[in-house]
Amino acid sequence: MNPLASLPNTPTERRSALKQIIMKKGVTELAEPVELSSGAMSRYFIDAKRALCSGNDLALASTCMMDLLAEHKVTIDAVGGLTLGADQFAHGVAMVGGVDWFVVRKKSKGRGTNKFIEGASVTGRRVLLVDDVITSGMSTLTANERVVAAGGIPVFATTVVSRSDQPTENFRTAGIPFVPLFTYTDLGLPAVGTE
Repeated sequence: MNPLASLPNTPTERRSALKQIIMKKGVTELAEPVELSSGAMSRYFIDAKRALCSGNDLALASTCMMDLLAEHKVTIDAVGGLTLGADQFAHGVAMVGGVDWFVVRKKSKGRGTNKFIEGASVTGRRVLLVDDVITSGMSTLTANERVVAAGGIPVFATTVVSRSDQPTENFRTAGIPFVPLFTYTDLGLPAVGTE
């Protein structure tokens, strides 16, 4: 079955359906704070990988990312980001949007070509940077540095959920437009660092 055939009809309906999935399957309130990949602590854990592990849910999230690009009149040639948070969206957006995908390694392989970027070449191409959940944006900005070093042109960045206001400032400083699908306030959660 084609997962795109069962998607809601409008961008607003799609975002609403995605928000329900994230809240139901991805947000967990814990008794004690846990450390996030950013190093910050939070009692709320958002697991977008678990929330969007079905093909239908990933198709919905990827379509919402393409809706966001259309809303902001952004065109891209390739999509990717730092592995592991970006992988599923690189693949999903590539399929939905008919563009190429790539992933950026955290470390070079140490053998073979020692490439940081696997998949499509980014040289001279307009790139969308993606991640699943962002607290500071530093993982995506690391991917940005490697894409630029490889000759890519990052034109936009997005995530399923932004956990604080810090990413907006960090991306502004880097000169990359950043718009998340959802902010912490959209999900009724406190910003990381304010709990």
